[in-house]
Amino acid sequence: MGAMPFSDLFRSRKTPTDDVASEPSSASASTMSSADKLLVIEDIEQSGLTGFWATDSQGQITYLSPAIVERLGGTFEMVIGTSLQHLLVPAENEGDGRSLGLKLATRKSFSNLTVQASDEKHELVLRLSGKPLYNREDFAGFRGSASDVTEEFRSEEEAKRLAKFDSLTGLANRHRMEQRINSTLHAFKTAKRSAALMMLDLDKFKQVNDTLGHAAGDQLLQQVAERLRSVVAGRGEIGRLGGDEFQVLVPDMDDRGELGEIAKKIIQILSQPYSVEEGRAIIGCSVGIAVAPYDGLGCDELTRAADLALYASKNGGRGQFRFYAADLEHEANLRKRMEEDLAQAMDDGKFTLEYQPVVSLSDNRVVGLEAQYCWDDEERGRVTPDTFLPVAEGSRLIIPIGEWAIRKVCEQALEWPGSLRVSLHVSPLQFEASGFVESVEQSLKDTGLDPARLELRLPESVLLGDAAKIEAALAALFKLGVRLTLDQFGSGLSSLSYLRRAPLDALRIGEGFFEPMMGSDLGDIELVRAVVALSAAMGMETLASGVHAMDLMRELKALGVDQVTGFVYSDALSPDQVREELEEGEWTLAPSDNGAQRATRRTVFRKIGVIHEDCYYDVTLRNLSRSGAMIEGLEDVPTGTLFVLDFGQGQLAVSRVKRSMNDTQGVEFEQELVDDGAGGLCTRHRVSPYELAAAGAPLQALPPGKYAMAQGLASTEGLAQFKLSGNAPKQSGRKVAA
Repeated sequence: MGAMPFSDLFRSRKTPTDDVASEPSSASASTMSSADKLLVIEDIEQSGLTGFWATDSQGQITYLSPAIVERLGGTFEMVIGTSLQHLLVPAENEGDGRSLGLKLATRKSFSNLTVQASDEKHELVLRLSGKPLYNREDFAGFRGSASDVTEEFRSEEEAKRLAKFDSLTGLANRHRMEQRINSTLHAFKTAKRSAALMMLDLDKFKQVNDTLGHAAGDQLLQQVAERLRSVVAGRGEIGRLGGDEFQVLVPDMDDRGELGEIAKKIIQILSQPYSVEEGRAIIGCSVGIAVAPYDGLGCDELTRAADLALYASKNGGRGQFRFYAADLEHEANLRKRMEEDLAQAMDDGKFTLEYQPVVSLSDNRVVGLEAQYCWDDEERGRVTPDTFLPVAEGSRLIIPIGEWAIRKVCEQALEWPGSLRVSLHVSPLQFEASGFVESVEQSLKDTGLDPARLELRLPESVLLGDAAKIEAALAALFKLGVRLTLDQFGSGLSSLSYLRRAPLDALRIGEGFFEPMMGSDLGDIELVRAVVALSAAMGMETLASGVHAMDLMRELKALGVDQVTGFVYSDALSPDQVREELEEGEWTLAPSDNGAQRATRRTVFRKIGVIHEDCYYDVTLRNLSRSGAMIEGLEDVPTGTLFVLDFGQGQLAVSRVKRSMNDTQGVEFEQELVDDGAGGLCTRHRVSPYELAAAGAPLQALPPGKYAMAQGLASTEGLAQFKLSGNAPKQSGRKVAA
């Protein structure tokens, strides 16, 4: 049986007054007859633009226009007797928010209610209007109209989507991300939950636009979006803020170990080559991370913290991640001023070079000199390379500084014996700069230095660039006769297969391998053993840097390391000191393990806090690894003592004393530390501001300084459970206030 025409429905619902007169009066003769009205209604209904519906007193369908029935994928027999709200539900983003069933239950007229097919397989959006029917005083159901607004609704929905999403990548845009961050933080603050915000900036993207064109840049951004989706994989929302800036909001995560792993994966996958129509492109990525409520409670505060962390990661050499820390703002101001002073120092010729001897372990003979940058500033005094080189890298001043250094090294080497080679670290920016190989060639030509005496130390990160350009540059340097060493091997992401193809002469093991760790004062010797074996298999020499003790030197010699640098032989020397040493004839150095040489390493030590029961001590952190630390400042501490180390800004590490000698203890952490993105370590978790607020403190992002200090300390001089040594910082032995 087909669908009942609306005329039959109309006739079946006639009121008693419809039969009063069979002939129209003279007054109504000029008006349209009921039959004509029905024909007009049927024409409208058949057009499909407007339909009609009716229900009984129970809300079950008694009539539905054939066009609507067809769009719903059913038949008239199937829909009759079905509740209307079973077939139609409020459309997405419907402003009223109430269900059709509630509308019908009120038994009041309504209009312009937007509904859609409950079955998602059928795309239909209707705007319903309805009026209740009464048989005398008894409710008899609803009768109404329905306009098809499917196209209009989808167009509006698409417009709303485009207003919230980036048209190029399909990711959320800046406006939507701001809304999402605001709403998430507001809801999470009430529920005392955490959320992480990552700020991403693509490195070398401008170079792609400039060399391959904007169309290639757009293709690359689309691929970046796809790679980000694969990494984040539903754990958070990704947004593109514009240009090459991206954001990732990760709810319910404050574990900095997990966040660091996500950041590393993002950096790694975004650094892989891209195929675009115009060719092959390689970029990098820097990431800044802030976590609510620790680093900020509101959108502006958290975004600013993530921005500062991103700025620090970019200025730290790019291709890195950084967590926000309270001192980053101060660091940013200092960095800006240092950039200005570095540029002036370059113009004024304030840079000099010093040289650390490279010693052959077989006979203690000096076979080379490693150049180190020196900057003596009028206000700052002597500034270490570790302090100003990252700033020079971030501002690209490293390119002219590095070019000057290569020429200076060549000039000074001419004054020394031909058997003595000189080496210099080359930054990735310097290596990738236009004309780098030509500048090296010109320096050699102008000075007349034998190219075999010049050694360029290349960091592993240079191997992650454009493969064709890297191979061309390395081949050109090899053709010049320059010696090439892979610097700080084992700290980056170089491929072993690439090592076989690159014309490298040596692998240089960084001092990070020799930091004392729990169970070994010599560092990670097993990894060193593997590097030596790899180097020998590839026909390369092995050089270990930062060797600070006799027992370490003897172990490296037994492993087969060829050459070393470090305090065990000599600190860096000025050119005049080098000249004096050479005037005495063949230059050999006897290794030494005296305190003066090791004391230089203590410049990196810092104060931390130790909490034991209800007492708080200030001690000196001597060494730090993932699994433990060495602290100095307390005497007569038995092994097995439980300590809580306070690294500042809510970072507490529960530890147990494993070794104790005089005023020095070796402690082992219950939970290993994780990378902080800046070459250091941090705790996975921090003391939550919600916990501090529960204890009576105001709810705020974690302030700088020590956690115990934030709780308030009462001085208890003389009541300390452990005796303070002469090496302990002042103001120790205070009692933690209850």
